Amino acid sequence: MKILNRYVLKEHVGPFLFAVSALTSLMLLQYIARRFGDLVGKGIGWDVILEFFLLSIPFTVAMTLPMAVLVPVLYAFSRLGSENEVTALKAGGVSTRALLHTVLIAASFLALGMVFFNDQIMPWANHRLATLMQNIAMTKPTFALREQVINEVQPERLLLRAASIDEATSKLYGVTIDDIADPFRRRTIISDSGRIALAPNQRDVVLTLHHGYVLSMPTQKRGGLDRLYFDVQQIRLRDVAGSFQQTEANASMKGDREMTVCEMQREYERAGGDHHRAKLVLDEAIWVAGGSKGPEPTLTVARPLGGIGQAYCRVFKWVTGLGRSAAPKVAFAATLPVRPALASLPQEIPRSHELKEPIDIVIQRAELERARRARDRYGVEIQKKFSLAAACVILAFVGAPIALRFPRGGVGLVIGVSFGIFALYYIGLIGGESLSNKGYLSPFLAMWAANIIFLIVGLIFYLRMGHEASSARGGDLREWVYLMRLKLRGQSPLEVSP
Repeated sequence: MKILNRYVLKEHVGPFLFAVSALTSLMLLQYIARRFGDLVGKGIGWDVILEFFLLSIPFTVAMTLPMAVLVPVLYAFSRLGSENEVTALKAGGVSTRALLHTVLIAASFLALGMVFFNDQIMPWANHRLATLMQNIAMTKPTFALREQVINEVQPERLLLRAASIDEATSKLYGVTIDDIADPFRRRTIISDSGRIALAPNQRDVVLTLHHGYVLSMPTQKRGGLDRLYFDVQQIRLRDVAGSFQQTEANASMKGDREMTVCEMQREYERAGGDHHRAKLVLDEAIWVAGGSKGPEPTLTVARPLGGIGQAYCRVFKWVTGLGRSAAPKVAFAATLPVRPALASLPQEIPRSHELKEPIDIVIQRAELERARRARDRYGVEIQKKFSLAAACVILAFVGAPIALRFPRGGVGLVIGVSFGIFALYYIGLIGGESLSNKGYLSPFLAMWAANIIFLIVGLIFYLRMGHEASSARGGDLREWVYLMRLKLRGQSPLEVSP
């Protein structure tokens, strides 16, 4: 049996390596084609460009590896069926389920390796890539700008549009700047050319404009317009380092996709505490708006969210001892927070005359929704790391019975079924993430719904394994369609004359 297991696994190695390299290359080429024009010709060295694309590989591999497992399973089992090796094994008392069990064990080890890859290697690469992009923007401020596009240099303060940009010298031509910081007076600066650079403190950005004029117009007084001409005008934008540069790669700068599972679990617990406190404040606001009738809302302590991330961190700490600093140990006091200022809340809050509820309740509902989104964002990313790894096993579980049912499918079956299943899987993954962001699904269900559905399909196919009626002369898609037509007519294949 050991020889047979090695033989079955050997049939998968070649197609697996080919599928990983081919699929990763295709997705990486698509990414390169989209980003190549943003890097080349901007005074950036080729070593930096090469590092940029090398750091993009881990994220691509994380997406293509589950599909790379499905491809060799379909190919290997369809070949074993088409060459009558499955028939010979059945005659020798070896069931097809035993062959699938061998593949599932190997896929399980691959899934465990993918969990480590998604937890350690991919966040490290994503963080290095983000730091590289920020360092490029620090040395080349125009890297963050686009020609013929309104660029938001300072959110809700300064908009910039340039007809053309010289990336090597950071010079701008045909510059139009809209200053919208003052709600009572709008300023528009138009100049022939200019140059953008970082100030010596590495936090401010300096715009030096040449040969232009400034239009200033009050917003509440029609007909008033001031025009001021200049030869050289210098504008200093303070504290825009977050838009143009971040000098060091430390943990405080990490985004959710740049964190390990334990780091995200800590933020997940913290965001859960914020959501709990926001819920308490909303309950109090509703109680006050109702005339303080009924029982007063009581203060409660937020319970730890836990979940698969917390369990993984405990195992990770026990196995390696490296998770102590990142282990989520967050305590939440049972106190009501200070009500947030209106300016810090989302801008979609309606005006006072449009409100159907008191303004305090509207503000707190918006704050509660903001806290929920922040909490679920980390929850989705945690679940995604494990659901993608589990897909390696689940897709192998689905692929083998399909390949045995249609052994003469050949390469067409491999390509068609692979892309069909993977398209459905990622549509479910992306759709689940979108529904979770809107609050319709929990992070767990959003990321695991596709796995659950394919697992059920795989179980149905698994129960029918060993009952395939195909041989080297049949078993293709046309035979399946023909049998379905007979069933719809209520006929048996034996009743049809040859």
